Amino acid sequence: MQNKLSFHQSSVSLEIIGLPDYSNNENKDQISIISQWKLTIVDKPLIEGKIEHLRPIMDAFYIYSNLLIKNEIPIYESKLIDIKADNLHIHNIVLKSSKANVKPLLLKIGNSLLSDTINCFDQLNESPKVIIKNDITTNVPKKLRFGLNKKVKFFNIFIPPFFAICSLILFSSSFIYFYSPFENIEKKELTNPE
Repeated sequence: MQNKLSFHQSSVSLEIIGLPDYSNNENKDQISIISQWKLTIVDKPLIEGKIEHLRPIMDAFYIYSNLLIKNEIPIYESKLIDIKADNLHIHNIVLKSSKANVKPLLLKIGNSLLSDTINCFDQLNESPKVIIKNDITTNVPKKLRFGLNKKVKFFNIFIPPFFAICSLILFSSSFIYFYSPFENIEKKELTNPE
């Protein structure tokens, strides 16, 4: 039996359907094998897909909203989703189907719906009950993947102590400017005249 988890924010809800990965000793209430997801926006058609569609759509919304916040040209285009600003308050979203002969779905949403959608994605990312595997190295050959993992482990081990030593040197060298041995000698001579 599949698990269902829902994330809600005002007029948007996101439903995740899937199973736990028992080979990783996961709890029966968790979802790490996502079979389907559904995004419901009030007064808009239902948006649904498989796991390979979820991460690119989430990334598109995050990248687009960052462009808006940075006052850059808010345009995001990919083979799955396009998002462009119609004006300051309306955003055009074009969802392209991965199935042949299916017309793209055009949605117009306002700032509040955009914010609610991103909030649902944030809830999903923060949920301990859903594990979304981030396979950013899926197109990298296995030999390179293992080499990349070794390099990352090397940096994780040696970079923090390196920064700690550098900051300690920098911090302790700042005290040199406050300490003057000549002033201490003069003070001793004045207090202990012989």
